[in-house]
Amino acid sequence: MIALATKWMSQFFATLGDDRLAAYELRDASVRSDLTRWTGTLTGVVVRSFEALGWAAAGKGHRCTVLPVKRNEYLSQDVMAFLASGAGWRFPVAVCELENSADADLVAYSLWKVLCVRCGLRIVFCYRPDFADGPAFIASLGSGVVDAMPIAERAALEGETLVIIGSRNDAGTFPYGFFQAWKLNSNTGRFERFARQ
Repeated sequence: MIALATKWMSQFFATLGDDRLAAYELRDASVRSDLTRWTGTLTGVVVRSFEALGWAAAGKGHRCTVLPVKRNEYLSQDVMAFLASGAGWRFPVAVCELENSADADLVAYSLWKVLCVRCGLRIVFCYRPDFADGPAFIASLGSGVVDAMPIAERAALEGETLVIIGSRNDAGTFPYGFFQAWKLNSNTGRFERFARQ
């Protein structure tokens, strides 16, 4: 069985490949460091990637109608996805925060927020202008947020957690060179490079 993170990551890149306008907008916003535009475009791509997997998604500008209370956002999370089938209240399948601030504490807050949600897949997107900043930034997120969790709670954490760093890279490598993905190993408490399968 394919892991949820692998399945979603493949769909995320497929969604970008299928929507040339969104891909151009996202690439241009990345190169120009126009982070408001980057976040708005990325929200739509993430919502469509969830929907392509058969999930109902909620996000800014994308109203979810499968729960008894219809909203664009739930629990102040940027994007949330639910199984489309069934009735009544259900727990999310996935949750995603899109943090465009350069403030490391705000990115850490986004990671903390998604870790508080019970679901199969937690994703945090953040932006760093320089591709080379990724490993050190991920290490600081791990030590600042994940290390605060008691070991027993961290080891029992269900679901997968990804942090994806968008950067301003060579435009010819878009989208693959623009996104570095890291997956939390709940046993070690460290993030490891996550390659798209």
